[in-house]
Amino acid sequence: MEGLADPDLAAALVAGSQDALAELYDRYAPLAYGVALRVLGDPARAEDAVQEAFLKIWNGASTFDARRGSLRTWLLTAVRNRSIDYLRGRAAHERQEQELVPELVEAGARSDPWRQVSLSLERTAVREALTSIPAEQRQAVELAFFGGYTHREIADMTRVPLSTVKGRMRLALEKLSSYLQGRGLVDV
Repeated sequence: MEGLADPDLAAALVAGSQDALAELYDRYAPLAYGVALRVLGDPARAEDAVQEAFLKIWNGASTFDARRGSLRTWLLTAVRNRSIDYLRGRAAHERQEQELVPELVEAGARSDPWRQVSLSLERTAVREALTSIPAEQRQAVELAFFGGYTHREIADMTRVPLSTVKGRMRLALEKLSSYLQGRGLVDV
């Protein structure tokens, strides 16, 4: 099985070849784990996301379409989607909260309860703003800002044209800005 091209490897997966699955794993597991770890920031959850993505590929091998992208892209998209599912499914107390602009926070501001209330309200408003935009726009923003992906990487993972990703990002940022301006959190 070693050295098969992705379309041949996909055909072997469809045929139910466990050797093909092993080859796929050997070839792409480190990269898949890197993607999951980048999105999740948690090694254990990253391992789970990778395992579930490979299982999805194994069970859904017959749906692979080489015209829509490579086997590598299909697998990495499954890993990224599963990782994002983990992020969305986490309980609120498990989420790591980060300040929007940490370098602007003075050392003494952390002990100021009013500053903490203000930061909490800002975080809540940003979360609400994200839930107010369409899913495909939210996905583009999450991948770019929380996942650290470029527009091109997002286009490859989501199997949409680069111009579509850029358009979604522009619309999302406009809507987020408008939402936050309406709540007095963003100055124009």
